Amino acid sequence: MEFRHLGRSGMLVSEIAYGNWITHGSQVEEEQATTCVHAALDHGITTFDTADVYAGTRAEAVLGRALAGQRREGLEIFTKVFWPTGPGRNDRGLSRKHIMESIDASLRRLQTDYVDVYQAHRYDYATPLAETMEAFADVVRGGKAHYIGVSEWKATEIRAAHELARELKIQLVSNQPQYSMLWRVIEGGVVPVSDELGIGQIVWSPMAQGVLTGKYLPGQPPPAGSRATDDKSGAMFIQRWMSDDVLSTVQRLRPLADQAGLSMAQLAIAWVLQNPNVSAAIVGATRPEQLADNVKAAGVKLDADLLKAIDEIVDPVVERDPARTESPAQRP
Repeated sequence: MEFRHLGRSGMLVSEIAYGNWITHGSQVEEEQATTCVHAALDHGITTFDTADVYAGTRAEAVLGRALAGQRREGLEIFTKVFWPTGPGRNDRGLSRKHIMESIDASLRRLQTDYVDVYQAHRYDYATPLAETMEAFADVVRGGKAHYIGVSEWKATEIRAAHELARELKIQLVSNQPQYSMLWRVIEGGVVPVSDELGIGQIVWSPMAQGVLTGKYLPGQPPPAGSRATDDKSGAMFIQRWMSDDVLSTVQRLRPLADQAGLSMAQLAIAWVLQNPNVSAAIVGATRPEQLADNVKAAGVKLDADLLKAIDEIVDPVVERDPARTESPAQRP
């Protein structure tokens, strides 16, 4: 495993991070989830990403139990706050009330005294940014988080939050956006601003919901048991990539992966890691052998000719509007 600084902070994270958005508490049984977490640890992954909303809070609890007994100082645990976690009017958003209540609930489920990065899962247009940032500052000063981050924020929002964070003397170190060969929206505005401010990207869906693994073939039904056929595994989020045009384009990448001695999944993960503003790529797993393949992308350097060849095959979605950061298929 290779490690990178998270933005310009002093904390190192594993280039491959393990995330449990869809899998834990929903797609796979807990014993299988625990096996995957332990496999991640065995392969040198130390960075784990979750959120209070995943599987209705169950994902945090599963991860907490799976990591129980590990040396806490050797891990980087991230979680998030914003989406609804209960039926009440205040069980959502980035108000002071919800943030302060949510961090305590997340720590209980994760069985830890602190998280390394506490992230705003989306921007809250109903709450003043100053209120949100002051609450995050109190979370950090209370020892419940070391750093703060955001997820899927616009470039202008990141800049405003960073300015407030500096005034409050806390560190905003990361953004968690969607990023892959097929979805490069962040390159136009978010990455330049983040690079300027010392904020690193912890990217999700580097394999475009599994489409860049090449397992989905044009003109053929999805393989049985794959994400595209399982309602519990976020099938609705993968549909934007399931056209024959996109799947045919992906198959044209296969010779490039073979030439580089990489699996299709490794090529996809290695590609996002070529961006120097990316601190880590988040992968998930339902089977340990998936992780064994994915982690081999760590430390891989793709040469300029290969990167050019990829660009010639893939017509990337690059940010047209600097204010836009998300895909039409926005995840929770």
